[in-house]
Amino acid sequence: MNPRTLYRTVAVAEAVTWALLLTGMFLKYVTATTELGVQVFGMVHGVVFIAYCLVTVLLFVDHKWPVSRLVLGLAAAVPPFATVPFERYAERAGLLGDSWRLRSEAPHGLLERLTGWLVRRPAQGALVGLVAVAGLTGVALVVGPPA
Repeated sequence: MNPRTLYRTVAVAEAVTWALLLTGMFLKYVTATTELGVQVFGMVHGVVFIAYCLVTVLLFVDHKWPVSRLVLGLAAAVPPFATVPFERYAERAGLLGDSWRLRSEAPHGLLERLTGWLVRRPAQGALVGLVAVAGLTGVALVVGPPA
């Protein structure tokens, strides 16, 4: 999958899971009918939130984003639905591309070597990504919900 498609997919998924979580919160706090929506969609949103953040860092390294764009991209995951406008902005600003830079260019430094390994081996990279999302989700569950 190319960087543009991957980023668009996780940005839209993050926004959709925000909508599901907000629906669950409405059912729990406004109608007082069920907590199930918050329990289920809260977990789903948390997992997709982590995936979005990891993909943002991956693109930051591979496409040599300025740190300010990384911070903006990560911050876009916090307010509901902000990942979609950020993804559109990133597309217009040329921050996304049709190819991974580190598939053809020699990496410099530890982060680029790791990122290069991930993008040159898509199946293993996806597996590492899934394990990272699962591990970070586990840490988040141990730490507990946001206050």
